[in-house]
Amino acid sequence: MLEFEWSWAFLLLPLPLLVWWLMPAFRDQQTSVHVPFFDRLAAATGQMPRPGAVVLPRRMLQIVTAVIIWGLIVTALARPQQVGDAVTHEVSARDLLLAVDISGSMDEVDFRTPDGKTIKRLDGVKSVLGDFISRRKGDRVGLILFGSKAYIQVPFTQDLQTARTLLDQIEVGMAGQQTVIGDAIGLSIKTFESSQAKQKLVILFTDGNDTASRVPPEHAADIAHQKGVVIYTVAFGDPNATGENRVDLSALRQVASVTEGQFFRAENGAELAAIYADIDRLAPVKLETVSWRPRIALYQWPLGAAVVLGLALWCLLLTGSIFRWRASRHA
Repeated sequence: MLEFEWSWAFLLLPLPLLVWWLMPAFRDQQTSVHVPFFDRLAAATGQMPRPGAVVLPRRMLQIVTAVIIWGLIVTALARPQQVGDAVTHEVSARDLLLAVDISGSMDEVDFRTPDGKTIKRLDGVKSVLGDFISRRKGDRVGLILFGSKAYIQVPFTQDLQTARTLLDQIEVGMAGQQTVIGDAIGLSIKTFESSQAKQKLVILFTDGNDTASRVPPEHAADIAHQKGVVIYTVAFGDPNATGENRVDLSALRQVASVTEGQFFRAENGAELAAIYADIDRLAPVKLETVSWRPRIALYQWPLGAAVVLGLALWCLLLTGSIFRWRASRHA
């Protein structure tokens, strides 16, 4: 379907006619010598004055061509475009951020897989979390790692394969040996600042308690709630242990409660997989349907036609002038 983006440009069509009516005629004054015996001089030279010697005649071909060229230029100014059929595309309405604890305690070999094997906590988390990422089709996924410091491992992306590859590359202690849950939440909030998604979800996984954060987890959770960020906390570890290896269940419950999220407790691979299945159910992938019509600009065609038509008229007039000049020389 043909449309004109600036259809108001067609109001310019009568502009040359208004100029012709309202503007004074062009006059070119030249210095001349008055000869009282002009008739005898013209007869002696054999050249007699003809009509149009002062006011050049307008050829109908020039007038018609000028009108067509002006119409083509105005048509190009109106920006014609070919509008195609509507195209629909589903885009994510949610950004999902995974915050993973990689402090020293994640090196403990006490994580039981569904088949009964015992592996490192981090290896178990990576295997289950990798499958979880693979099912996030439609979401933009990001990954934050935290220990003594929190940093972004994967910024928001829909390239799930790359996200999973970078997840597989993490190791215990890359961010230090301590645990900064509050700082991880704060970094999550900052990461969401540029997000336009309607739903902002964080899944925070830790096996320890907050030992070095500049911002307490409860305060960070309150700020997250004000920013519309929902946090699901997953606790893994021994609440009866001492020091950094003790998981603070009450703090994680409060973080989830303040942000209107959910708290989960995992002891092994089977429970962790079940938790991610619950998260899939509680926070399913949200998609928005976006439609648009492809537009192809066509202004170059009328503009090109105007240029070609102008050049053709110029060549035609030049050829006629050359033939007349030769004819006058042979006369």
